[in-house]
Amino acid sequence: MTPDEVLRFARENGAKMVDLKFVDLPGTWQHFSIPLHELKEETFIEGVPFDGSSIRGFQAINESDMLVIPDAGTAFMDPFTATPTLSLTCNIAHPGPAGYKKPYTRDPRYVAQKAEDYLHTSGIADTSYFGPEAEFYIFDEVRYCSTDNKQYAEVDSEEAHWNGERERGKGHLMTVKGGYFPVAPNDTLQDLRAEMVLQLEALGVPVEAFHHEVGAPGQAEIDIRFNTLVKTADNMLLYKYITKNTARKYGKTVTFMPKPVFGDNGSGMHTHQSLWKDEQPLFYDSEGYAGISQLARYYIGGLLMHAPAILAIAAPTTNSYKRLVPGFEAPVNLVFSKGNRSAAVRIPLTDNPKAKRIEFRPPDPTANPYLLFSALLMAGLDGIRREIEPSEYGYGPVDRDLYHMSAEELREICSVPASLDESLKALETDHAFLLEGDVFTTDLLEKYVELKREQSEQVRLRPNPIEFAFYYDA
Repeated sequence: MTPDEVLRFARENGAKMVDLKFVDLPGTWQHFSIPLHELKEETFIEGVPFDGSSIRGFQAINESDMLVIPDAGTAFMDPFTATPTLSLTCNIAHPGPAGYKKPYTRDPRYVAQKAEDYLHTSGIADTSYFGPEAEFYIFDEVRYCSTDNKQYAEVDSEEAHWNGERERGKGHLMTVKGGYFPVAPNDTLQDLRAEMVLQLEALGVPVEAFHHEVGAPGQAEIDIRFNTLVKTADNMLLYKYITKNTARKYGKTVTFMPKPVFGDNGSGMHTHQSLWKDEQPLFYDSEGYAGISQLARYYIGGLLMHAPAILAIAAPTTNSYKRLVPGFEAPVNLVFSKGNRSAAVRIPLTDNPKAKRIEFRPPDPTANPYLLFSALLMAGLDGIRREIEPSEYGYGPVDRDLYHMSAEELREICSVPASLDESLKALETDHAFLLEGDVFTTDLLEKYVELKREQSEQVRLRPNPIEFAFYYDA
């Protein structure tokens, strides 16, 4: 839509308010609102001022004046507000002379837009497609607390096996890791997931499939259709907004934490990727291993070579590494494979050239999608530019069963970092590929590492409840 079309759309739908959404550095939507009469065509150029010093990863208090610049192509009517409200996703800019607003280097959406521009100017391809598979848990209750004298977290789900002794139990509970594809009455969440899907599709986000996931206490997956880099990142923020607020209507709560339940499956966000040029797919070769081209192999080489640094963005929380644990079928092995789900890169088997893609499996849905997809693209392009053949660096292909390999065999295979701190150190050492074309900037990466290291330090300082079980009686 054009700005004029957005204004007509708002009037036709009876909008009274305009919600201006933007993403902070960690990847969470922020917003503020204005009355509809304050939205004019020039607003899409001049922007709306706000205080950037209160947003995570943005400005210092002495340089806090910032602007949100609405993107007319992102307009939709918010389905969750009582007052009819037009929603617009925005970019961030510095105030400047009329007609010129300097884009903000720490705006993740701007980074993603630069990544798309860089791809186009590289001459390698003109379009990149991304297809994330985000998993999440739907709980009936959640409680947590971290204070000087209290550390605990408790979640509950009506489906969970631990409710078998409930006074008014109804049976039909899920067994541990038994949540994959059971029908009702064991699966109690079909209608809720269906409403999430209908809401996504009503707002222009096509859905390919949805189901109960392996995690017994309410794990779910909704797979949205692939799209271009920025558009898919936009869709992922909308995906979280829809799932969380739909669950809230039902008195439930959604979390995208990678590992909220001990002993059951974690939540990942396997990310499918492909490159195209002149409307032709570049990753397909019928004669190649698993049907992929040499260019795709170079792309994979870049992903695996830079994977430790990418993990700081792809698995950006201390909780992420409770999912990425060797021996639990997690995608921790830095190899590529046509079948192994424990491999960091999997090649889905298809004979359709247009569907040929690669899947990077370590990411989880706490990642900022704008930064994640941009980092993956930049790593892949670096692999193509430097012709990094993965087999020359011990990255496979590996078609043996990784899950049942001996410890001696696995020692020959590199693994992802074991902690957020390790990933952050890798990013500090290896980030030149992200700076190509000024897609990422040094100030953004430094601030990102600072934020994440602060979180890691806070986790490190706090006692863990299991430490009482181990050491209280020592």
